[in-house]
Amino acid sequence: MSSNYKELAALLGSKMKNFKTEIPETMQGFTQMAAATHSDGALSKKNKELIAMAIGVAVRCQGCIAFHAQACVKMGVTRAEFEEMLQVAIYMGGGPSVMTAAEALAAYEEFGGEKAAS
Repeated sequence: MSSNYKELAALLGSKMKNFKTEIPETMQGFTQMAAATHSDGALSKKNKELIAMAIGVAVRCQGCIAFHAQACVKMGVTRAEFEEMLQVAIYMGGGPSVMTAAEALAAYEEFGGEKAAS
């Protein structure tokens, strides 16, 4: 488990910037796909971001967790919403997703999301 999701997001972000010059066609396609899916439609942008985080947890992707936790905080996702999303991710991903859900919650908190009530 990473102990610093902000650092992980920065590191991966800098590496992904290299992809824009090294594999530009792929990154252009990925950027277009992301833009097309991250707009309000039948589902809100916030709900789509929660879905993306749930998938990141279910597939145990630390980089995904870092980026989507940051996005969830920026979008105003509440702790209650985040925890309900984690319930779905755990349900879909089984036991290993319980561990990754704990990582996702740590990332959410690290980016400034609500802490648990004492």
